[in-house]
Amino acid sequence: MTLLLQLLLTFSMLSLLAIGGANAVLPEMHRQLVEIHGWLDDATFSQLFALAQAAPGPNILAASVMGWRIAGPAGLGVATIGMLLPAAILAWFVAGLTQRLRGATWLKPAQFGLVPVAIGLIAASGVIMTEAAGSSWLAWGIVAVATIFVWRTKFSPLWVLAGGGVLGLLLL
Repeated sequence: MTLLLQLLLTFSMLSLLAIGGANAVLPEMHRQLVEIHGWLDDATFSQLFALAQAAPGPNILAASVMGWRIAGPAGLGVATIGMLLPAAILAWFVAGLTQRLRGATWLKPAQFGLVPVAIGLIAASGVIMTEAAGSSWLAWGIVAVATIFVWRTKFSPLWVLAGGGVLGLLLL
């Protein structure tokens, strides 16, 4: 199987698991790209994710940047299509189904039941990224402080990104 086809299949599968957005599937993306296929190492994965998050635009950029690193411009295109198309098709079908079933009594509880799943997937992403960045007590402390800051204050999460950038420069 060619590299581009493998990329397409990998990101298509990830797309269907991304309940809560691209960041929610980050642990599985790490497992697939680093541990199973060996296309990236931990440091490169972390750096590409940080680069994608620093750029303006949707979180899907993480998949695009990783596809580009793995297989160049064609990899970027294949990873992006793989991450977007299956989820878009599924969302289209589910939206139509939701419209037809909008009066069903079980629909609201089912929708609310997906919220903890999304929260858990996003929390797992934070754990994977912390471990990939170097699982030291300092890394975990920074993650804890950043999480509490974003959760408990009304400041923009961009302040955490700026603080992380300054801290990264100081620790180099």
